[in-house]
Amino acid sequence: MDASLFRVPTVEQLQVREPSRHAPRFLMLYGSLRERSYSRLLTFEAARLLQAMGGEVRIFDPTGLPLPDGAPDTHPKVQELRELAAWSEGMVWCSPERHGAMTGIMKAQIDWIPLSVGAVRPTQGKTLAVMEVSGGSQSFNAVNQMRVLGRWMRMITIPNQSSVAKAFNEFTEDGRMKPSAFYDRVVDVMEELFKFTLLIRDVAPYLVDRYSERKESAEELSKRVNQRAI
Repeated sequence: MDASLFRVPTVEQLQVREPSRHAPRFLMLYGSLRERSYSRLLTFEAARLLQAMGGEVRIFDPTGLPLPDGAPDTHPKVQELRELAAWSEGMVWCSPERHGAMTGIMKAQIDWIPLSVGAVRPTQGKTLAVMEVSGGSQSFNAVNQMRVLGRWMRMITIPNQSSVAKAFNEFTEDGRMKPSAFYDRVVDVMEELFKFTLLIRDVAPYLVDRYSERKESAEELSKRVNQRAI
């Protein structure tokens, strides 16, 4: 171990001296292009809740997003998605379950968000809530998969989640969610996401500061300095 790069975690380093005053910023992704998309309707319902709590919400429309590697990353929809990912402090991912998994549309959006852009990691340390809708009985395959992806993207996925069974029964003709235990769970999830985001956003850089990455950065700096000396 390099003792000069070793850090002992302390409570003092978790104290926020100048907390953020702006509204928490949330990016919401949904995984269907259908005209009456229940994942989109559920996303809109969750967005209303976050806005009612005082959050700033932006919902990405995946229409026109190319398949990963099917277009350059300069494509306008890819740039829009990446800018929103960088802007956000928390995210909500909501997918239908299709063939026991999240949809390709949902996965494509996540795949277009890079793990790193230069020295910036667009998703690291951001909060995440996952939700799914099913056409049949309640299932958790899609939310479980999205949890794995959230971890891979170095996000902090909240404990609670939402899975709406037989979604076609849970929305009115005008697209509003009916009162139910499913709706109550969505309220719970958005409330928890909001709280975690307030708690984490100002200390995220410290929480995700890692010994191995400090060591790598030190080694890269040493190489550059030595190259200049040659």
